[in-house]
Order: sequence, then C-alpha cells, then structure tokens
Amino acid sequence: MAAQAPTLNPFENATRQLEKAAKILNLDKNTLEVLSKPKLVVEVSLPVKMDDGTVKVFTGYRSQYNDARGPYKGGIRFHPNVTRDEVVALSAWMTWKCATVDIPFGGGKGGVICNPKDMSMGEQERLVRRYAAAITPFVGVQKDIPAPDVYTTPQHMAWFMDTYSQITGQRTPHVITGKPVEVGGSLGRSNSTSRGALFVAREALKIKKIKNPTIVIQGFGNAGENCALLAKEVLGGTPKVIAVSDSKGGIYNQDGLDPEAVQKHKAKTGSVVGFKGAKSISNEEILELPCDLLIPAALENQITKENAPRIKAKVISEAANGPTTPEADEILYKNGVTVIPDILANAGGVTVSYFEWVQGFNWYPWSLEEVNGRLEQKMVKAFHDVYNFSSDKKVHMRTGAYCLAVERVAKALELQGLWP
Repeated sequence: MAAQAPTLNPFENATRQLEKAAKILNLDKNTLEVLSKPKLVVEVSLPVKMDDGTVKVFTGYRSQYNDARGPYKGGIRFHPNVTRDEVVALSAWMTWKCATVDIPFGGGKGGVICNPKDMSMGEQERLVRRYAAAITPFVGVQKDIPAPDVYTTPQHMAWFMDTYSQITGQRTPHVITGKPVEVGGSLGRSNSTSRGALFVAREALKIKKIKNPTIVIQGFGNAGENCALLAKEVLGGTPKVIAVSDSKGGIYNQDGLDPEAVQKHKAKTGSVVGFKGAKSISNEEILELPCDLLIPAALENQITKENAPRIKAKVISEAANGPTTPEADEILYKNGVTVIPDILANAGGVTVSYFEWVQGFNWYPWSLEEVNGRLEQKMVKAFHDVYNFSSDKKVHMRTGAYCLAVERVAKALELQGLWP
C-alpha cells in the first residue's frame, strides 16, 4: 500500500475536496475561509501504567472541525500511525458526511498513537480511561459525541462512558455512541453500515431498472460480510452474490455463493479462500468481474486510473472509505458507472449513532424494526438528494455529495453569523 500513498497529507487532500465543491457552488470566499480550518484541535499526553510496572506516555488528539449544524460527531481510533493531520482531515470528512445524510451533527475525530494489538485488555482499559479523562472538558452530550473507529470497540466505548460519568457525577450514556446494547447502545448498530450501503445501492439499481442483481464484494470483514448476508433482505427479489474476497484472496461462482456458508467457512478457516464449489480469484481480478453491483468493502485506493477502464459493474456502492481515486471517478463517470461515494454509501453507521444518541436522551430504546425503518428513510432520502443534485449540476455523485454537504454547512454558518 505504501506505493499508493498520496503525496499530499490527509488534511491537504480534504482541503482540496472542499475547494473543488466551493468553486462549483461559487461559495463566498469568507465562508470558504471559515470552512477551511478546524475550530479546535486538542493534543493530550496520556501516562499509563503498563502491566510490567513501567509508565508509558501516549499521545492523543481530538479534532472538532465544525459545529454549525450540531454537536461534533466522530470516532476514536487507536493506531500506531495516527497523526494530527489525519485526525483533522477525518473530522472535516465527518462534517461533510453528517451533512450529506442530513443529521444534526458537525464533524469531529479522535485518535491515540498506540498499537492495541500489543497491549493487554487491562492496559487498553487504562489508556481509554486516561484519554476519556483528558478530553472530558471538551466533550459532552450537546458538545461532542465520540464513537468507535479503527481498533476500538463497543467495550472501549463502555469504559469511556463510565469514566465520563464518574468524573461528571451523572450517568451519561449518550456522551458516546457505539456502546454495547446492555449499557445504552442501539439495536441495529453492528450492521448499520452494510444495511445503509445496500439501501442506497437498491435505489441506484432501481434507476437503472436492474432487478435481481449479481453482486461482487471486495472485502469480507464486518462491512462486506454483512452486505452479503443482508443482500436478499434489503434488495428484495433474488440477488446473487457471485464473488467475495478477503486479504488472502477471493472466491467466484457465476451461479452464486451461499453467504451463510461462506461466513461459516471463514469462521472455521480464517479466510474465504478454499470454499468448496468456487474458483479462486485475486483481489485485483474480483473488481473487474462482470456484475450489476460492486461493493468495495476493503482498503482505500483499490479502483484507480489503471483498472477503472476495465470495471464492468453498473453500480458501485462504497462500503469502504476512499476505495476509488479521483482519476478513476472521472473514468467511471464517463463510462456510465454510477458510483455511490463513501461519504453517502457508508453513512449508515453514523446515522444509527445519531439514533443511539436520541434514544439516550429519551432514556427509551427503540425496537430493531424502528431503527432499521428510520435508517432506510434517511438513506433513501439522502441518496435521492445527492442523485438529484448531481444530475442538476451534471457532475458525478461524489462531487454532488460534497457540494450538497458544503452548501448545507455554509447555509447554517450564514444564518447564524459570526459572534462576536
């Protein structure tokens, strides 16, 4: 992946995306100036006693990009490669994502430079609690609501919530989302990203008048696996998953795969590779298979200017973050491929996080049917908002999504004005 790394740092890339949208919108230069900078970035030192008795000092960040439309919202990642610029860029991206699906949140993001794979659960708990204590003055149910991200889990969120509650002296489950259901989490959160990606894919397939689609999924982690398992329920009819892959390789059967059987095979062997009745295929080849719906659910920069001309899918729904490069976007658009961008396609997770926050405020959990029904309404409306905007402006859906989001945030800024 190192060879594909962008030459610009993440925040410079995020700024370029903003500037492109601003140009199309003829955005006021003063508004652009405000939207180009995070409102607050906090850096904290986190001394933690390790299991061997030594003390190690970790570095953590919380970026609060923009709150014109509501409290800051965004995950906390634990990763050795976390940087300030990455966290700021991700908080900008969360600002636009929340605006795209029209939920009343701004954008935030947090991160700690660490490798949880090398830490015991006790060490991780002490790190989470130290981080929560350090940023408690900056978060709150109407200020900033974190969530899980890379290498953080519902358990980490439960520790964070408990720490915040202990410090403030009030039981406050809705200060964070992505928690276990037993301590205030929402039903439906675990597969919400996949369900959302399928809802918007369904709408695109309807526009193209495609029924019973053939489906290819690159990546069989949480998002990809759930896309396969939920395809029939969400898309209706008789959709056919013909190929899936993970980091070790892929499998292909033109007559269709049984997603539940593939899930059991992976649970037993650690990979989809070797599944009986399927041909082996590489992660590169899987992207170029003839299909109606392609779901990239793995890594970034998978569809590039080199392989984009060979993509045969009619619709692409980006369950992963950043799987398509800007050059590939232009090629696919010219070739008539509908790309539903990550900023829309994988927004089901943050949408159900919003639902979790609302349930926490009311101290009243919703049924699974209510969560999924409301998610469907939100995702379907967001898809058509972006699709119609893109069609009117004659741009592809990624540009349309950014423009729509920036326009919504800019309008909120304009209405509120500057104080003092």
